[in-house]
Amino acid sequence: MGSSVLIVEDDVNEALLYEEVFCEQGYEVRTCNRADAAVGAVKERRPDVVVLDINMPERDGLDLLRELMDIDRTLPVVLNTAFSAYQDNFMSWAAAAYVVKSSDYQELLQAVANVLAGGKP
Repeated sequence: MGSSVLIVEDDVNEALLYEEVFCEQGYEVRTCNRADAAVGAVKERRPDVVVLDINMPERDGLDLLRELMDIDRTLPVVLNTAFSAYQDNFMSWAAAAYVVKSSDYQELLQAVANVLAGGKP
């Protein structure tokens, strides 16, 4: 099995799509659709990388990013959002990468591969 990816996405259908896309590339994938579940998943078994949506109902991804950094500062997080405006938010700079959602998953897959290889996209 390949590297482990935790996908945090509140849209269940989108999370399933991401799971399929990453599994096809050989990644071990877990998904969470709530921030609290993601915190628990990271504490239970640290993934190699987190793909994190920003715009979520109970707590936004930037708040969750801060929490994840408090748990493990070395945990790479790829922000994946439909809104490019968050790139200007200081907290988003703590992420290993920032990808604007698209129907083409190649940019997200490449960002994750680059982060896992120790580089930036």
